[in-house]
Amino acid sequence: MLYDLQKKETVYSYNSDRYFTPASNTKIFTLYASLNIIGDSIPGLKYVQNNDSLIFWGTGDPTFLYKNTFTNNRIYSFLTSAKQNLYFSSHNFNTEAFGPGWAWDDYNSEYSAERFSFPVYGNVFSIKAQSNSISITPSFFSSYLHIGKTREKSEVIRSTVSNNFEYFPAAKSGMWDIPFKIDPVFISDLVSDTLKRKVQHVLNPIRAEAKTIYSLPADSVYKVMMQESDNMLAEQLLLICAGILSDTLQPEIAIDYVQKNFLADLTDKPVWVDGSGLSRYNLFTPRSIVQLWNKIYQLVPKERLFPLLATGGVNGTVKNWYKADTPYIFGKTGTLSNNHCMSGYLVTKSGKTLIFSFMNSNYTTSTSSIRKNMQEILNMIYEKY
Repeated sequence: MLYDLQKKETVYSYNSDRYFTPASNTKIFTLYASLNIIGDSIPGLKYVQNNDSLIFWGTGDPTFLYKNTFTNNRIYSFLTSAKQNLYFSSHNFNTEAFGPGWAWDDYNSEYSAERFSFPVYGNVFSIKAQSNSISITPSFFSSYLHIGKTREKSEVIRSTVSNNFEYFPAAKSGMWDIPFKIDPVFISDLVSDTLKRKVQHVLNPIRAEAKTIYSLPADSVYKVMMQESDNMLAEQLLLICAGILSDTLQPEIAIDYVQKNFLADLTDKPVWVDGSGLSRYNLFTPRSIVQLWNKIYQLVPKERLFPLLATGGVNGTVKNWYKADTPYIFGKTGTLSNNHCMSGYLVTKSGKTLIFSFMNSNYTTSTSSIRKNMQEILNMIYEKY
């Protein structure tokens, strides 16, 4: 579907009322929810001080020590400098580690890190193997890693049910980010190791008088989510939205609220179940995605919005696609096996700003050939419309 923002009319539509698997186009819905609910800054944690104790709850904020991506020292400094004994409560986390419809055998892949109220290091740890040496970050995980038999291909495999990791060396070196299995006590031990002070796990409900510390400007998180298609950030942002609306970190709370209060007028009701698009249960139509981009355009000034998005030929998942002397594609990709989507804003040579949604599902050819075809069509629109 192609929509002219200035004329407020559909330029072209083909199968735009049919439901497709959106993959990471789901993150557009998460962005819209966040823009309406979170505000300017990300809530980092909630806490209550009682004499010699400080109890804190995670808000879902994923940025604490996150892959060197964010400069977020505020939470770290707050916890390390607190004079009271530290107690971490996971009572407000009330959902599964994986979303509905996620592929179970992705559990060992970095893009499928588990959800939690207080993520640490993005809920992954890093391994770098060179020659006969191995470096592990954070070093806390060294005792959980075991060396397996040599294979043709280097790889690191975690047990499906515990934090036992096996490294299989090969002649070739490698680097891996491996998700760890979430357990509140395990997280408390990891945070204790990181802060160099004891953090004890408790199950205290959040109190009404709990104060909130904010960590980072929200746009800095949205930018990485949208440009790099970061699943962890998307899932956690949806949990943050739920925590603002209630005392429970449960994505369905945010999804239901946004659908009822902001998306009830969409022509085609979305089937929306997670924040990232890892789920194959998500189903959207090109028409509803175009309508959503229109809502976002009315909500956020273009000068703020476009820098948050993947820009053709410039950055993110479209850095090597949709190239032109002047960037003309600003949006979001979405890819799962046999499914590829691209949607967003197209600024033509003549200066028109169009909204488009291009969705492909259930194909058996290569995704590369699909993307080449899409690129030809979108470039033709850029040149001639």
